[in-house]
This record gives sequence, structure tokens and C-alpha cells, in this order.
Amino acid sequence: MAKQKNTSWLDDEEEVSIEVQDCNGIPLDNGDSVIATKDIKVKGASDIKRWDVFKNIRLTDDAELIESGKMVLRTEFFKKK
Repeated sequence: MAKQKNTSWLDDEEEVSIEVQDCNGIPLDNGDSVIATKDIKVKGASDIKRWDVFKNIRLTDDAELIESGKMVLRTEFFKKK
């Protein structure tokens, strides 16, 4: 008689959701547009000016980072449009 393995941890799929918020605490979703709240110097690219708009953002695994194109942006410098 073969011993069965305990695989109960596979059945308990807990969905871990990270809530990403902008600088004002408003939740962000994939595809949102955000606006820069201050000037940011960027190495190797043109600087980000206040009120620059980034459209169609993507959320990352980190709650403090979002992606727009090839740039990774910190949420503390952006607000939802």
C-alpha cells in the first residue's frame, strides 16, 4: 500500500492582490493614466517635467512601482488623471 502525499496546500489557492496607490492614495489599475507631480531627472533619457502624462500604465509586483513603456516609475511622484 503506497503512502499518499499531502497536497492540501495546492488546493488552498489564496489570491494575493497588491493594491497600488498613487501619491494621494487613490488606487491604480492597469491601463490608467497618471500625471507627474514634480520634475524628475532621468539618467539616459529626457527628464520628466511636472504635468507630463503617462498613458496605459502597467502594474508591477511591487506596490511602489508602475511601468509605462520602457520606464519604471515610482508611484510617489504620480497622481491618477
